[in-house]
Amino acid sequence: MTEHFPSKIGLSQQFSCSYLPQQQEQLLVILDPSCYTPTRFEGLLELGFRRSGDQIYRPHCPKCSACQSMRIPSKRFIPSKSQKRKFKKVTNEFSFTISHKERDNYYPLYEKYISLRHNDGTMFPPNRLQYESFLFCQWLPITFIELWHLDKLIAVAVTDTMPNSLSAIYTFFDPDYDSYSLGNVMIVAQIEHANKLNKEFVYLGYQIDSCKKMRYKAQFLPAQRFINDVWIEYVNKN
Repeated sequence: MTEHFPSKIGLSQQFSCSYLPQQQEQLLVILDPSCYTPTRFEGLLELGFRRSGDQIYRPHCPKCSACQSMRIPSKRFIPSKSQKRKFKKVTNEFSFTISHKERDNYYPLYEKYISLRHNDGTMFPPNRLQYESFLFCQWLPITFIELWHLDKLIAVAVTDTMPNSLSAIYTFFDPDYDSYSLGNVMIVAQIEHANKLNKEFVYLGYQIDSCKKMRYKAQFLPAQRFINDVWIEYVNKN
C-alpha cells in the first residue's frame, strides 16, 4: 500500500443510510485537489475510498462499520460453474464492445433500469442531472463495457481505469433481459477486460453482508475485503 492517508479531509453531516435504513451514514470526503488523479485515486482505493461523480469519499459512520471495500484479484479469479454458464450463454447470443465515450442511448437505458428495477430506492425517479453527476468524472478516464443484442444496447458497465486496476462504478441494463443475470455477467466482463489490460485488481465498491441487494458480490472469489484497514483474503469454499 503506497498511498498515505490524505491530510485534507472533510466530514459530512449524518444522514439516513440508503442500504441500512436503521443506521446513520457519514462520509469522509477528500478535499486535497492533488488527490484527484488516476494514480493518486488508485492509492486511495487501496485505503477503502471510492468515487461518486467527481468526489472521492469513504464511509465513516458513527455506529456502523458494515461497509467493506471489496476487490477481485483479476488474474486469480475463478468463475463458478454458474458464472461460466451464464457468461457463455450471453457471449453466444450477444456481443460485447468497448467505448471510451458516452453514447446518446445510455441515458434512456439507465432511466428504464432505475424506473423498473429500483423504483423503491433513493435514485428514483431518475433524471439526467442525477445520472451525469453520479456516473461521470472530469479527472479520470472511464471505460464503458457495452452489451448488444444485434443493434440494441442492453447493458452498460461504467468502469474507471487506473494504472493497475479497474473500478466498477455502476452497471445498468434492460430489465427485459433480466433472466440473463446481466448484473453478474457484466462483473465477469469487467474482470475479463482487466485481464486483457493486465490490471491486477477490479474494485467492486462496498460489500454489506446484511444488505440483500449486495449479496451477489460475495459470489465472486477469490476476493479481498478491506477490514480494519487491512485487506483480508476470501477464497473459494469448495
